Amino acid sequence: MNDDDLPSWRKPVGALSIIGIILIWIVLIASLSEYLAMLWWPVQAVFYLIAGIVWILPLKPLLRWMETGRWR
Repeated sequence: MNDDDLPSWRKPVGALSIIGIILIWIVLIASLSEYLAMLWWPVQAVFYLIAGIVWILPLKPLLRWMETGRWR
């Protein structure tokens, strides 16, 4: 049995990290909702559209690390 046959600890740690990133992002955006409610609805829509996409950016290096063990 070689190291390739052993399950990687990076995948469960990475999965928990992804869940943590999502939860932190949800709390951050939800905490801003009181202030965003005062804005004109198209501005709110653009903000939520961007906020709904931006959380994905830190996942690329995390997913790479989960697969390869390297950040770059």
